[in-house]
Amino acid sequence: MRAIEITQPGPPNVLRPGERPMPTLKPGEVLIKVHAAGVNRPDVLQRLGQYPVPPGASDLPGLEVAGEIVGGDVEGSPFKVGSMVCALVQGGGYAEYCAAPIEQCLPIPAGLTPVEAASLPETFFTVWSNVFDRSQLAPGETLLVQGGTSGIGVTAIQVASALGHRVFATAGTDEKCRACEALGAERGINYRSEDFVPVVKELTGGKGVDVVLDMVAGDYVAREISCLADDGRIALIALLGGSKATVDLGQVLRRRLSISGSTLRPRPVEFKAAIAANLQEIVWPLIESGKIRPVIYKTFPLDQAAQAHELMESSTHVGKIVLQVI
Repeated sequence: MRAIEITQPGPPNVLRPGERPMPTLKPGEVLIKVHAAGVNRPDVLQRLGQYPVPPGASDLPGLEVAGEIVGGDVEGSPFKVGSMVCALVQGGGYAEYCAAPIEQCLPIPAGLTPVEAASLPETFFTVWSNVFDRSQLAPGETLLVQGGTSGIGVTAIQVASALGHRVFATAGTDEKCRACEALGAERGINYRSEDFVPVVKELTGGKGVDVVLDMVAGDYVAREISCLADDGRIALIALLGGSKATVDLGQVLRRRLSISGSTLRPRPVEFKAAIAANLQEIVWPLIESGKIRPVIYKTFPLDQAAQAHELMESSTHVGKIVLQVI
């Protein structure tokens, strides 16, 4: 099969088309003929040699795919050979065929193309796990999304807004801030010209937000603590601003604040299966009704994965970048 290999750690041009054997299936896995694969920030980190591949996972990049089940053990599942699905995988998505745990497969929402469906799993699983499971965003609570026009950002804004929460989001240009608002954010905050701390405090009547979804970390963490409500929670999912932070632990103690972090890729199938069940029950109907929509910025043919990574690293995009395999 055709696949995109990381020939060595380095810039986007280390991604090159190659030939690989068909995936060998493990128990509980299905073989997907890939129609499209999403491009995500962890793929970039893996290409740079900064995101180790979990034991037993494919060394090919790609954490989400959409396509047709063409083999594997479907007995006892709602799927059959020929079913069109999207799936969260540990790796191997940048290829013509990919192995996926059947419990991490979801039906392609009605009305969506495979390209649109391929943009869903990685960000929707991540947002659900961190905002709703770990941080327990509850009815009536507010959410601040850092990096509102990233793939994670557009997903978090839409899901939280569709479920009735007030959402605020940061972005790097006024145009991107307006894009956040068009997706459901009450206010886009330009972090280059505004300090999100006083803006959030003003928007919440001095209370602060209940949950922050943070992919920046670094010196953002201390500022996020300052704009949290009592009993507020920060969910760290990436370290784009650095892995070190100096924080006022007195505030954490006095105001009962929580800071948690997680990475989804190494978690077991059972953990991800529970997220998949919640997504299918709660979020997939919102997609099918049009209340949540995939945001695709640009698609590339599979062989142009390097150009897709160049775009990802430019941070000029709004939403998801997708590789089209078929």
